[in-house]
Amino acid sequence: MSTFWSVRLFSHRKRPVHLGPYPLERLPRLESADSRFPRSGAQRLPARPGESEPPGRRSADHAYRQYQELFDGQCRGSVAPEAPVPDDPVKVTENLKAGLYFLDADMVGCALIGDQTWTGDRLDHRFAIVCLIAFTRKLSNECPGDDWIDGTRQINADLRATELAVITAAYIRNLGHDAVAHTPGRTDLDLDRAALQAGLVEVRRGHLRAPYIKGGFALSAASTNWEMAPDRPLARRGRLAGLRSTSGLGWMLGTGGTRAGIGRLNGDHRPLHMGRYPMERIKRVDEPTTLIVDDEVPRVPVRAGGFVRAANGDMGPKFAADVKVFAWKTPQAQAYEHQIDAMVAYQDGETTPEIDAESRDPHRNTGALKALAHHLGGDMAGVCRVPTYAWYSHRNDGSVVEPYHPNALVILLDQGYETMEGASGDDWVSGAQSMRAYMRGAQIAGIIAAHIRSLGYSARSHTNSDSDVLHIPLVLHAGLGEMSRIGELVLNPFVGPRFKSVVVSTDMPVTPDRHIDFGLQDFCSKCTKCARECPCAAIPFGGKVMFNGAEMWKPDMERCTKYRLGNLRGSACGRCMKTCPFNIEGVLAERVLLWSAIKLPFTRRWLARLDDRVGNGSINLIKKWWWDLEWRDGTCIVPPKGTNARNLDPDGDKIAARQQIAHYTADMLPPGDSVGVPVKLIRKEAVARSERAESPTEARTRLAPKNMRG
Repeated sequence: MSTFWSVRLFSHRKRPVHLGPYPLERLPRLESADSRFPRSGAQRLPARPGESEPPGRRSADHAYRQYQELFDGQCRGSVAPEAPVPDDPVKVTENLKAGLYFLDADMVGCALIGDQTWTGDRLDHRFAIVCLIAFTRKLSNECPGDDWIDGTRQINADLRATELAVITAAYIRNLGHDAVAHTPGRTDLDLDRAALQAGLVEVRRGHLRAPYIKGGFALSAASTNWEMAPDRPLARRGRLAGLRSTSGLGWMLGTGGTRAGIGRLNGDHRPLHMGRYPMERIKRVDEPTTLIVDDEVPRVPVRAGGFVRAANGDMGPKFAADVKVFAWKTPQAQAYEHQIDAMVAYQDGETTPEIDAESRDPHRNTGALKALAHHLGGDMAGVCRVPTYAWYSHRNDGSVVEPYHPNALVILLDQGYETMEGASGDDWVSGAQSMRAYMRGAQIAGIIAAHIRSLGYSARSHTNSDSDVLHIPLVLHAGLGEMSRIGELVLNPFVGPRFKSVVVSTDMPVTPDRHIDFGLQDFCSKCTKCARECPCAAIPFGGKVMFNGAEMWKPDMERCTKYRLGNLRGSACGRCMKTCPFNIEGVLAERVLLWSAIKLPFTRRWLARLDDRVGNGSINLIKKWWWDLEWRDGTCIVPPKGTNARNLDPDGDKIAARQQIAHYTADMLPPGDSVGVPVKLIRKEAVARSERAESPTEARTRLAPKNMRG
């Protein structure tokens, strides 16, 4: 099978986020939103396309149910005081649409709810924001994971549609307007009719179809009394108009930044286990590209993390208070964070006592795990052994962690290039980007872990809210990236640092992926853009050091943590991700430059400079769709005191000569069981540790006799 990958021919830089990936705006519409539906009226609508494969004996369909029930139980909620947002119905609608596209909806429309659309309790709601989720791709030939995935495409799309409706309704309520989610499992609306009214579907040749989408789909909606600008239903299209709008050359190639009609440009021909990114084309090596001395890497407790230290009072009362809200002090992030907490209870469970006879092949299991991860919405996946040092020594409550699984599936969630384009990296959407990825990851990993347990193997998901493992070493060992100048962060060749991770640990037999080498150590040595643009000077300009047994550019944890917690003009921070040259859209021209950065070492310094010259990392105002709002005191939404709107700072490297980085080595960390007992950070000593840090060259020289003896 060909491994040609997906690639965008045309950039979407000039396409507003609320328009979405499909060119719905090109389709002919009826005269007004309250027009009667063509050939439908109040009659029953034809069925949507379904999936052709029923769930088999090894299907993962059972693992979705508890999450579907969880979200269905959150369709309604209390309404907060009204927030200071624009009262323009058009701006309201654009904000809600963009928020749903940020959450990976395929199509979104606004419906004016007609009398015939109500099927249950008739609410005092005139408008509905309707969401459409397409089925994941299915190839004609047999692929890894098919027996797990077949029969789950409808429930998979249903769950995503449910999640988006519940979150959108919660977001609307957070802004002070009543809203109710209508899901495939619990609705008072005829969702097909609402989608027809919103211009997302049409009746063609006796079938209910979504334009531009060949297969099946799921629908959900959030109804509200908040004034919106409804979309008009689709008009009947003649053959010529239909060809121009859904089969024309512009649509097929993806002009204007839309999703291309040619499936190969989107990677639709690639098996699910391979994902949409060509990781198989990246050079594989047996060892990481940075030195790790296994027996010198200590296990550390959860208590040692920067945010946990702040929560325990190590940084003083101000930061102890900030850690409770810093990443979810916006109405979007509030809605996401609530779901993250609700899913913690599902991270572990009972294991079926008998092992499934067809689940003993490590290679087959590896392909199936990756396929299921991509099917559920993961952007990349890798498999590795779990080294002992990747396990925390103690949990957040002080209890001891004894390593219990040998293997891990690591899944990356893209934080969203479009939204990152419109942001400074440390403004009011930064926290929401993180929470969105963490929320989706918790759901994906929870379902996979539940399915593994049903096959007779132990499995547990590890999320940002509750993890027994450190994610960074596992992302590295799963062959998903290399260590970068940003510091304790692995960078991927296709999405750069713009991701969050989630992990499933298990004793299911798997075939580990090898490490990758795409020249990042040399590239980062020639590029200091992230250090220059860091708003708190926490990223080093100098060379790598050995820190707790591992080679890295060691960042200043204290500075980074305090800035993210105390950021008064934004929510958390991701400016290093925003400005990294590997934070790219993925259009053809960028792929050529990426190939050069990987294959032609002599171009790397020039490419780092070119990234500045073309303005990559600047704010693209076309992509700014969110409102700058702050959830204050846990009670109301207010306009913030200000917003970070910084652009590139070419002179930012002037601080390099006077930069001091603090290294809090393992022996300076608080004990794992010191819960609630503040342990002060001794910065003067940490800076001295940094100045005395061993270089990787010195470490290799020191280790050479030992290696020769071995």
